[in-house]
Amino acid sequence: MAARGGGAAPGWAALGLRLGLALLCAGPVAARVHHLTLRDDVRQKVHLNTFGFFKDGFMKVNVSNLSLKPPMSAAKGTEVGFSLDRTRNDGFSTYLDEELDYCILRKKPEQDVSIVILLLDFTNEVVKVRFSAEASSLLPKISFVSEENATATITKPTKTSEQNADSGTSLEETEQNTDGKDKKSQRSTTTSQSIIEQQHHVHNDGGTFSFQFFFNISSDNQEGLYSLYFHKCVGEKGQPNNDKQLFSLDIEITEKNPESYLSAGEIPLPKLYISMALFFFLSGTVWIHILRKRRNDVFKIHWLMAALPFTKSLSLVFHAIDYHYISSQGFPIEGWAVVYYITHLLKGALLFITIALIGTGWAFIKHILSDKDKKIFMIVIPLQVLANVAYIIIESTEEGTTEYGLWKEILFLVDLLCCGAILFPVVWSIRHLQEASATDGKDSGVQKQSRKEFWKWGSVLTNAAINLAKLKLFRHYYVMIVCYIYFTRIIAILIKIAVPFQWKWLYQLLDEMATLVFFVLTGYKFRPASDNPYLQLSQDDEDDLQMEAV
Repeated sequence: MAARGGGAAPGWAALGLRLGLALLCAGPVAARVHHLTLRDDVRQKVHLNTFGFFKDGFMKVNVSNLSLKPPMSAAKGTEVGFSLDRTRNDGFSTYLDEELDYCILRKKPEQDVSIVILLLDFTNEVVKVRFSAEASSLLPKISFVSEENATATITKPTKTSEQNADSGTSLEETEQNTDGKDKKSQRSTTTSQSIIEQQHHVHNDGGTFSFQFFFNISSDNQEGLYSLYFHKCVGEKGQPNNDKQLFSLDIEITEKNPESYLSAGEIPLPKLYISMALFFFLSGTVWIHILRKRRNDVFKIHWLMAALPFTKSLSLVFHAIDYHYISSQGFPIEGWAVVYYITHLLKGALLFITIALIGTGWAFIKHILSDKDKKIFMIVIPLQVLANVAYIIIESTEEGTTEYGLWKEILFLVDLLCCGAILFPVVWSIRHLQEASATDGKDSGVQKQSRKEFWKWGSVLTNAAINLAKLKLFRHYYVMIVCYIYFTRIIAILIKIAVPFQWKWLYQLLDEMATLVFFVLTGYKFRPASDNPYLQLSQDDEDDLQMEAV
């Protein structure tokens, strides 16, 4: 049996962790009460936010300092506005994604699509609200708020969208002015396309526009996942698009469900995280009990494996606390958020280090990592730190910023590289064991020449049996890692996209359950036991250890 203790894991891992923590503490803290500032932005489509609403939920949007460079008078063929899209799940909106070369603001809302267009008319200082009459009962009524009284609604149409949809009569063109002097409220309906259009006044301060609007989910039919986008259309359809139009705006978005600031699919998450933290803590406690009972078969990596479920449990507890404050007040407590980010980073790095060390056989079979193994750690550890830093930046950055999309792509790519890199040590170990088994098989076929060599022949058979058992174990471990990656990176994301908006938390449930099952199976496969093939050393391994000791 190999001596306990052995060499240490690469010491430079601590440097990477410190770097990640330094980047972490420098970032801002996210909130469900969003505030986004964009300056001289050139993008044609900006995804501002997505939120799942139950009945009696509401969204309030305050747009200010909206301006264009060059000004609107010099920007011919330029249109600016917002769209509010309602879906039942987190899948792609085909209406928003089709005809990418043509702006949605220039399209009439289709009859069976739940979408509201808010088109800004800078010349007349109004915002035009357009939506389909057929889909009006599925959309909330958007109300605009005056600058003089934040609770006073400007628009008071003679008929609501719901009344028009339920009456079954043909829609006629109507107009209403609540204040003729300021032209604050107008409503017109296009009968040919069955499109309802309302006009509301916007405040103009020397070419800088501002307005406020809100909506309330008044019925069960209006529940859904609402996405708010900003659009900028430049040039005419079919003409070359030389987009040099810049825009700037400040937007503040407040979203709330009846009893929580969390989106509908996130409301169960605090309880889910606390429950899963308890399961991980119990699994870690059981593992510690096993290590204490099998002290003679315990290696250092077993204690490293013991630290993993406790770190995961602690991370989930802080995540639950973070979500609890967001749910109750709309934004997190900065201290709890930072503590969660720290434990999340440690958990992620510890997970990939442990998987890679088990795959290389460190502390079980060899106490010194080979140059090839060290290269894997030189790749995996910095990538894992970068992946966690990217996750932290995404969590602490508003969705509409340009940095958000960049770091989201970085996270996806780096996480994919990490998942691929940790498979290499296992593949190398499997290949090594296959070669050793083939060599032992050839040696076992050699005819015995004397009784004196009988013990060598028995040793060869023993080595072959041990190598075959190890080979089978490593193949199982390889399948376990692939399944873990498959469930947490692919299946879970598909569930997130496919399930209804109020069941989005199932994505997190599957992710946490897959992680727990992976931890339990890994502990079972590599448990400290005298009959575990992973802990049994062949005669060649014993000789190598003796040479290392010398």
